[in-house]
Amino acid sequence: MTDKNNRLRKVSMVSKSVRTMEGAGVRLKRAFGNQGNVRLLDPFLLLDDFHSENPDDYIAGFPWHPHRGIETVTYMLHGKVKHEDSMGNSGVIKDGDVQWMTAGSGIIHSEMPRQTEGLLRGLQLWVNLPAANKMMDPRYREVTQSEIPEVALKNGTKIKIVSGEIEGTKGPVRDIVVDPEYLDVSVPAGEVFEKPVKNGYTVFAYVLEGEGNFSEERDTIIKEDHLVIFGDGNRVTVTAGKTPVRFLLVSGKPLREPVAWNGPIVMNTQEELRIAFTEYQNGTFIKHKK
Repeated sequence: MTDKNNRLRKVSMVSKSVRTMEGAGVRLKRAFGNQGNVRLLDPFLLLDDFHSENPDDYIAGFPWHPHRGIETVTYMLHGKVKHEDSMGNSGVIKDGDVQWMTAGSGIIHSEMPRQTEGLLRGLQLWVNLPAANKMMDPRYREVTQSEIPEVALKNGTKIKIVSGEIEGTKGPVRDIVVDPEYLDVSVPAGEVFEKPVKNGYTVFAYVLEGEGNFSEERDTIIKEDHLVIFGDGNRVTVTAGKTPVRFLLVSGKPLREPVAWNGPIVMNTQEELRIAFTEYQNGTFIKHKK
């Protein structure tokens, strides 16, 4: 008999990121973010990969814009981006830094590159908030590279822990509503990485570099810029290919609630969306105090 408490997750879907444009004209690759298919990765809504050595692709940045009802997670791999928001926060996010911003009841912010040449690469993940927390007070967490622990396993695998836990070491981002794990995993060529995950949680991987196998079958190699969505179970396994593989491994508790989504605002009903945009237009969008 199969032990229901020890089930390896199988790959349910693989897709390649799609080139698109956002902000004031930033060319990026979208791993997912289809409003018509939000249940697939609930509670995660969108994952963008901005990745270019050509400043024309990124220099326009993301000028002032609103968010409500979600959290945005920006992870810089290379380069520098300046952040400012309506709470009075400002700072430069650089190599290895993470910005975990809870928009809640509403925040207005900007994210602008602080370089005019060279590689800029970062990722932004949108995490939905449940109805009970949509209008919570906004909060902003900037975590520097030095604050993100890295665990090295015996086989040479290295894991940077933004949120979650590996072998007793916890990431700095905690007390998030959807109980996420956010890991940056690098597995040497030919080696295997196995990780327990919670039953019923949504789990996905996004390949940043190299190639690997994300299931028991050893003949399905998945390369960089591809999204891997796992079925249910309580553990995942990844085997690096002929080259090392680096990937994000992200999990979280599904909300299973209605989603009303328009641009940077995600609520539960169309009426809530209408109110949000009306408030933005008439200057009553911001509820928090600096």
